[in-house]
Amino acid sequence: MKYGFVIDNRKCIGCHACTTACKSEHDVPVGVFRTWVKQVEKGTFPNTRRVFSVLRCNHCTDAPCVEICPVEALYFREDGIVDFNKNRCIGCKSCMQACPYDALYIDPDTHTAAKCNYCAHRVDVGLEPACVVVCPEHAIISGDMHNPDSEISQVLSRHQTMVRKPEKATVPNLYYIDGDEFALTPSAADQPDGNLWSAQTRGVGHFAKHTERLAWDGEDLVQELMEKSATQVRETANGDFAPARNIEVLTGQNAKRVYNIPGKGILWGWEVPAYVTTKAISAGAYFLAVWLQMSQMGGSWSGTLFQAGLGISLFFLILTTAFLVKDLDQPMRFLYVILRPQWRSWLVRGGYALTLFGGVLTVQLVGALMGLDDLVGWLVVPGLVLALVVAVYTAFLFAQARGRDFWQSPMLPLHMIVHSLMAGAAAFVLLDAAGVTDSGAIPGNVLWISVLVNILILITELTISHPTSDAKAVVKMITKGRYSTEFWAVALVCNVVPVVLMYFAGANMITAAVSAVLVLIGIYRLEKMWIEAPQRIMLA
Repeated sequence: MKYGFVIDNRKCIGCHACTTACKSEHDVPVGVFRTWVKQVEKGTFPNTRRVFSVLRCNHCTDAPCVEICPVEALYFREDGIVDFNKNRCIGCKSCMQACPYDALYIDPDTHTAAKCNYCAHRVDVGLEPACVVVCPEHAIISGDMHNPDSEISQVLSRHQTMVRKPEKATVPNLYYIDGDEFALTPSAADQPDGNLWSAQTRGVGHFAKHTERLAWDGEDLVQELMEKSATQVRETANGDFAPARNIEVLTGQNAKRVYNIPGKGILWGWEVPAYVTTKAISAGAYFLAVWLQMSQMGGSWSGTLFQAGLGISLFFLILTTAFLVKDLDQPMRFLYVILRPQWRSWLVRGGYALTLFGGVLTVQLVGALMGLDDLVGWLVVPGLVLALVVAVYTAFLFAQARGRDFWQSPMLPLHMIVHSLMAGAAAFVLLDAAGVTDSGAIPGNVLWISVLVNILILITELTISHPTSDAKAVVKMITKGRYSTEFWAVALVCNVVPVVLMYFAGANMITAAVSAVLVLIGIYRLEKMWIEAPQRIMLA
């Protein structure tokens, strides 16, 4: 069996009956949606038209949300339906980053992910999904596509259909008859800055708590939206219905969205770039500690220098775990990643790498303090392997987030490794400057050389030919748009300046310490841009 949907756009009248039926059937909270009707206006007056498109989960054959989910909260049923179990979800939001169709949301009541589940409870008793039953035009067709006698199978055999984003290779099982590219491709139609029907900009789903806080503070959100709408009407009326701010006359094949669901905001906030930075310090400090120890031929693995590296590495690894837990919407379930793993997810693989690396660090640190030189030495190779996985696994996690095109860069693993070397070298430069260690010239040399390599990687990542318009839009956002001022400031102050200072200042401890601090700040700010900017690209 293979259940799917067909949306017949020749019949859809944009009544939103499917949306309200879905909300009623599943008690979906205000502000979030399992199915919705997107509206796009096209053409030049008086030759204009409004296009309606029903959007929802595509129940993909190769669903990236299932692959990335660390705890099997999302799973395939035998009939092809992609269902979810809210009792397992940890609220990591990885599925929302992986879905190219923006079909998932965080339920503000349960703080877990949710989406269309094909009304599986109705299907199990022989009923059709609520949206299919309520549609007055029979514009939504459901059923078993593998059954040649089913209506959906016959409709698919008789009509030419299209799917959303076929280039994502998810093999979606939601088909459109007479689908419109401007409605199905998020970036094809212009988005006005604000309108009454999608102005819930202060928080939905994961960010609903912000809206609730504002309401408690006495702000009347409904009144604000009504005033915004009235302002737009007055501006449109000025100049004999001339176009006003945010109100555009449609020309040629131009189109604009006039109704869509509210944006979900930045799902992975400051906690994610913070944990990427701290784990870079942890892995990098271990790399440098081993390097420095091996450079001292015949030196003891229980020496002060190696102990300092182990201590720094373990401290920032614990901090990494704290940031990871802080980012979860269900932090009390964080152990599910270890106890209920879904092994294809790089969040699980990374979680185990962090745990095992923490165990090796702890045993080595205790062994070093007790003078057990042989024990510490035996664990160096496993420690290096785990440190490498800890440094680089996030690149593969981002690659599983197939909804974000910019994160699919093949340079990202190298980007993460170089950041770890930069962070580890910076940590030892600061330890030397504080008088805790005396590690010689190696950390300083590694610092300025790795920063120089980082500059080359940045140039490559931002200048290579990106295959999609979404990835190109992120590059433009970083280099010429919203983030351009910060990006060029970070590139200059936190990359070019440290290279110059470290290369020409030599062994000057003050200059080296300033360079190390700038580099660490630069790593965090750069990771924040790399993680935040792609999330500003609309997926639906």
